[in-house]
Amino acid sequence: MQDNPSIQFDDQRLAKRNQLIEAGIPLYPHEFRRSHNIVGVRSEFCEAGHDPSVEVVTTAGRLYGVRDHGKTFFADLRDETGRIQLYIRKDALPEGKFQTFKACIERGDIIGVTGRIFKTKVGEISIFVDDLILLTKTLCSLPEKFHGLTNLEKRYRQRYLDLIVNEESRETFRTRSRIISLLRNYLTGNGFLEFETPTLQPLYGGANARPFTTFHNFLGQKLYLRIAPELYLKRLVVGGFEKVFEVAKNFRNEDIDTSHNPEFSMVEIYQAYADYSDMMKLTESVISTIVKDITGGSEVIFEDNSISYAAPWRVMSMEDAVRTIGGVDIFAHDVDVLKKIGNEKGVEGVEDVHSQREMLVLFFESLVEEKLIQPTFITDFPVENSPLAKCHREKEGFVERFELFIAGMELANGFSELNDPLDQVQRFEAQEEKRRLGDEEAQMHDYDFVNALGYGMPPTGGVGIGIDRLVMLITGNTSIKEVILFPSMKREVITSDEEDDKSSNLSDETQ
Repeated sequence: MQDNPSIQFDDQRLAKRNQLIEAGIPLYPHEFRRSHNIVGVRSEFCEAGHDPSVEVVTTAGRLYGVRDHGKTFFADLRDETGRIQLYIRKDALPEGKFQTFKACIERGDIIGVTGRIFKTKVGEISIFVDDLILLTKTLCSLPEKFHGLTNLEKRYRQRYLDLIVNEESRETFRTRSRIISLLRNYLTGNGFLEFETPTLQPLYGGANARPFTTFHNFLGQKLYLRIAPELYLKRLVVGGFEKVFEVAKNFRNEDIDTSHNPEFSMVEIYQAYADYSDMMKLTESVISTIVKDITGGSEVIFEDNSISYAAPWRVMSMEDAVRTIGGVDIFAHDVDVLKKIGNEKGVEGVEDVHSQREMLVLFFESLVEEKLIQPTFITDFPVENSPLAKCHREKEGFVERFELFIAGMELANGFSELNDPLDQVQRFEAQEEKRRLGDEEAQMHDYDFVNALGYGMPPTGGVGIGIDRLVMLITGNTSIKEVILFPSMKREVITSDEEDDKSSNLSDETQ
């Protein structure tokens, strides 16, 4: 194994492992029964005095700091709930165990301890260890104590190591778990039912994105990893479920940057007899409620901005946003003039579009998006780039659609859902034409979904909210890789020489 440069076992730890085996000490016991976790010890014995308690506790965790004072050790033990100090004295342990600890047990190992609780002279709650047992001998060395693990690529590739040594990372993912639980609780508490829809789909749809493809040998057909659960959830509304949602993993074959990962999480929500205005209110309510539950208030710092999630949030049409924030009145100019203005302002892609409404989207993305720091709903999108949204009841050529922007990022996307099957056929045909002309992100014609609409879907509002970006905003992380446990990364090929270089330099590299 040591000939394989991908395996990072430490030779000194392997030697200690062999020494323990020769001494007949089990390295990996099958179980260990605790009387307390660490936070339980600290809570129950918060009034402990300097003399060890009569009560005995049994707990376990990973060793962090180990401080050798000759015939005594102080060590830090940590489990998922917290940290506690151990006091290990030679004359207090069963015969031979102190020497075994001194020789072979070290930082990173997982141990179980039995002992009594006391406070040191400086008031530190500690365990006076009467006995200890090695539960797991670790073979890989932790990064050195004071500088920790700061190599970003190593943190993302070896998230388990990041979680071992970085409390900030552990707290981020605790918060992520809480956010998803709060999201589910909010929706189910308001009458929504959670469902699961296919991840492998014969047709992809529900968003404009390039899919991942695979092949099913038994069926003999190509399948796609879903880019969104939308069309299946709306089938459920057709079937009679009026308030539905799914916390879904989606997959889009797109670029990777600080706000995009090919595998990402979102929640999609659909409500019968509602429209996009109702879904804006729902989005505002669910997010502001989660922020308050997590932070205790409505203000969150992200980068250098204090973002207020207190309702009500700003609502602007895309046309108004481009005019007031971007400085361009799109419908006051013809396409040729807009191309000149776009070139002057550095708007990419203006030479490839041929209508004012298409220009509107380009100008918005280039001149407005990144300036939307406080929560802002942008409404009323052109019909050309919204194939699943219902036509606007007042503005010809537009649809009833909104996107939510916070800190310059799109966080949510919602519609008054299109439920006219003939209109949907025409929209799919327009998307098919885009695909024929080379647009790999255009949607496919889903005839079964059209048939479902043929059986009748009530007026429906829908919204999708990006969970990863929501976690970024609440935790103050500016990279999506910080909030996804195992982000997508290019496969690493390591030679023996490269591995030697990597293991000797863990400190200051960044991506």
